[in-house]
Order: sequence, then structure tokens, then C-alpha cells
Amino acid sequence: MLDKMSVERKRFECSALPKGWQREEVVRKSGLSAGKVDVYYYSPDGQKFRSKPQLARCMGDLVDVSAFDFRSGKANNVLRKQRKHRGSPFDITSRGVRSDASLVPPIRQTASIFKQPVTVIKQMEGKVKTEFKHGGQEKPKQLFWEKRLEGMRPCDTEGNELHAMELPKGLKAVGPHVTEETLLQSVATALHVSNQPITGQTGSKTALEKNPGVFINPDQPLVQAVAVGEEDIKRQEERVSLARKKLEEALKNLKQ
Repeated sequence: MLDKMSVERKRFECSALPKGWQREEVVRKSGLSAGKVDVYYYSPDGQKFRSKPQLARCMGDLVDVSAFDFRSGKANNVLRKQRKHRGSPFDITSRGVRSDASLVPPIRQTASIFKQPVTVIKQMEGKVKTEFKHGGQEKPKQLFWEKRLEGMRPCDTEGNELHAMELPKGLKAVGPHVTEETLLQSVATALHVSNQPITGQTGSKTALEKNPGVFINPDQPLVQAVAVGEEDIKRQEERVSLARKKLEEALKNLKQ
């Protein structure tokens, strides 16, 4: 809001608009914008207008304001002559249809070449290869997309960063500059999204390091192939059983 002491207001009748319309000039006297003049218009009922589009919407189809200069409050004589020469209504006080290009929606025009008759000549019949038809195509997958998650770790409700899990020594990352943190994110995503068994990368470590774009399978996580034996299954079952016992004891303590 401008302070009354920092501006000078002048209001007078606007001859370019219908009777009763007033034009106001507000001259700023202080600040960085000192000397700048803001222009406003007031309708006979006291409604204030800050821009030409607002003024045009108020006038509607009753008054044509296309050649009206909002800043000076005068009609553009050059544009008036052009519109009269074209046979378009211009008089700002007449009851013509608005013809301002900036106030009407654009109209799509068709090039004249498309209005002429066209003769289609077929010289040869094309054959579509079966491999280019729709269907049977797999969506391409991005390699090493897991690396975009590097440096991002989960936090608790208080904003404290949680420590990363310790992976078994048998799980080794493959690919250029793939860390254990990236490996964990890759394996977790594969278990959550993929419907096929998780076997890891079947290529040799040397081949995967030299040309990962060819030898890495995007359907598998960035981990070397791991064979799970009976001993591994038994150790995991013991861990699950121990975790269940601890959970039962914790529930009993809560009930007491």
C-alpha cells in the first residue's frame, strides 16, 4: 500500500470513454520508484480498473476499446484509420463488437494448400515387418538407476539418521563404483518389485567391470550370483526363531 503523503493523485473526466468515466494519475514522490505514474480508471458507479483487459471485460460488446491507449487515455488515430479502411467498427463510443486481437481467443486457420483437391498415387505397396508391430516389446530399463539414491538414508520421527544394515560377506557388489549402500538399495528394490527369483548377476566380475552396459542384467540387482545352501537356510531359521522369542517376551512384559 502507498502512503498518502508519498503520492500525488489527480482525477479528471476521460473524453475518450463514455460519459461519467474518470481517469486517475497517481504520481509517486518517494522511494526507488519516485516519479513513476500509475494510471487507473473509474466507472460512473465508482468501480476501479487497473488494466486494459479489466476495462474491456467491463465494457463487453457495448464499447470497442481495441484502439484505446490505457496509459495516455486517448484513442490511437492510426489504428482508427486502419480499422475504418477495413470496414471494422472502431468508434470507442459506438456499440460495436470488440475487435482487439489481444482480447479475443485465437482462431485456427487452414492453409490454402489443404483446400485444393489432392490425388494420391501409389507406386509400390509397403510391407510392415512383424518385429515392428505393436505387442511383444519389452519396456527398456535403465542401468545403474540405483546410484541416484546414493547418500540418502532413512530417518526416524525425530529426524535422526538411521545406520545402514551390515550385509553378509557373501554379498559383493558389481559394477563401476557400486558401494555396499547402493547394493543394499538394489537388492531391497528387487525383492519388493520383481516377481522373478533373485539370482544376481551371472557374468564374471572381470567382464562386469570392463563392459557393464552389455554384461549387466537390469532385471537382477547389482550383486554377484550367490548360491544359498542348507547351512544358510538353517542359520536364517535360527535367527527368525530367536527374534520371535524376543518379541513374545516383549509382549508379555507390556501386558504385565
